[in-house]
Amino acid sequence: MAILAFPALAGCSAPDVAAPAAEPEVASAADVGFKKEVTIAPLPELFDCLRETGGVVVAAHRGGFAAGYPENALETLQFGLSQAIRVYEVDVASSRDGVLFLYHDDRFGRTADAEGYVADTDWADIARMQLKDEDGVLTRFHPAKLTDVLLWAKQHGAVLELDRKQTTGLRNIVEAVHAAGAEHNVIMISYSDEEAGAIAKLDPALMMTASARGDRDIARLEELGVDRTRMIAWTGTREPDPPAFERLVKEGVEPAFGTLGRKGERLDDQYWEDGDGSEYQRLVDDGVVLIATDEPYRVADYLLADDEGWEACARR
Repeated sequence: MAILAFPALAGCSAPDVAAPAAEPEVASAADVGFKKEVTIAPLPELFDCLRETGGVVVAAHRGGFAAGYPENALETLQFGLSQAIRVYEVDVASSRDGVLFLYHDDRFGRTADAEGYVADTDWADIARMQLKDEDGVLTRFHPAKLTDVLLWAKQHGAVLELDRKQTTGLRNIVEAVHAAGAEHNVIMISYSDEEAGAIAKLDPALMMTASARGDRDIARLEELGVDRTRMIAWTGTREPDPPAFERLVKEGVEPAFGTLGRKGERLDDQYWEDGDGSEYQRLVDDGVVLIATDEPYRVADYLLADDEGWEACARR
């Protein structure tokens, strides 16, 4: 169990956050180069500090979708930033002509006002699509290029968890990260030991998530070239595993856990059923350093460990 260095790292209830009526201001890719970037601590150091001091980061699943703010939209990330969200899980797809952009599904329709398969559609057509929010309401927002999102993260000192979709490859994503100079703002997501090894082979310095619950899992990943100092251990979304969290912390690896999932079945819904988010604080107390959630605004409001941890560990 991580030792809490902040005396105030405890839960406190707060009202839900509603999306504002006004649209947030989002810098274009052309503007980013002319604005001072917010520099954060190198990710291995940042997560080591969180683990050692009892801090946590709240990762917004699919960018932190909310009423009026579609999943995987740059404007949604900007809104999340205004609500003190610093880490965003986003999905990376590729158009037919090879442009990397944020989108989750294989087909358009659920979150975009269009039809057809992503892999069969050129970027010029995708860029004109309007995105829908979680209630299916059409917005004025459009799909975002990965490059623009990477530059936005650099400018604002945000962290992106990049989830590769079937339409693209790891190499393409890593090359885009390098081209944007966003290595210090990215966590790659892996779904198998082999995929984690492939990421390490492409760039051993990149931070990544990989499935692990103890020393044997970590050793197997190290044999594939994964650097444990650049790994966050993903422990699933079903039930918290405090003994595994404790084992990982003793190995110097940060545990991550997800409360996201299908609406009505996910732990997010169970945890908030009584209006009390104490289960999230319990995760922090048990050593979890990254909580991936479909309710990032409520979780971030409830916890103090995210704000105090970020101030202590990320600020330069």
